[in-house]
Amino acid sequence: MTRPFKVLGIQQIAIGGPDKLRLQKLWVDLFGLQVTGTFKSERENVDEDICTLGAGPFKVEVDLMQPLDPDKKPAVHATPLNHIGLWIDDLPLAVEWLSGQGLRFAPGGIRRGASGFDICFVHPKGNEASPIGGEGVLIELVQAPPEVVKAFALLEQDR
Repeated sequence: MTRPFKVLGIQQIAIGGPDKLRLQKLWVDLFGLQVTGTFKSERENVDEDICTLGAGPFKVEVDLMQPLDPDKKPAVHATPLNHIGLWIDDLPLAVEWLSGQGLRFAPGGIRRGASGFDICFVHPKGNEASPIGGEGVLIELVQAPPEVVKAFALLEQDR
């Protein structure tokens, strides 16, 4: 069967948590995403910051959501998300810096992933020693191959 469409990349990742400020600590403060808008809806029971990473055709929207009322539906903070993957240009450097910022990593360290790239995982929950985690979301950090690093570098040069 011929597919009549192509999946071109990640457009959006929606991440819910009980406290949007904790999500911002990781995604905005540590990972450096830019908040580009906000959205509030009683009907959708959501208070959301719209963030972006990348540019042009590579831009990905990352929505950081908390419920307006945690007892109402939809429960945007309780929607499961197995994991998301993020290209990283220098994985060992990122792990070192993020660890110093209090980010907790899952056991296993940097290792070869299923697709052949070096990977590691941010633990879904912080702990006493490393208080910042994925706020319930497992996050895979993936060492970008040279051609991906180059494509993103070319994008930056064009800005």
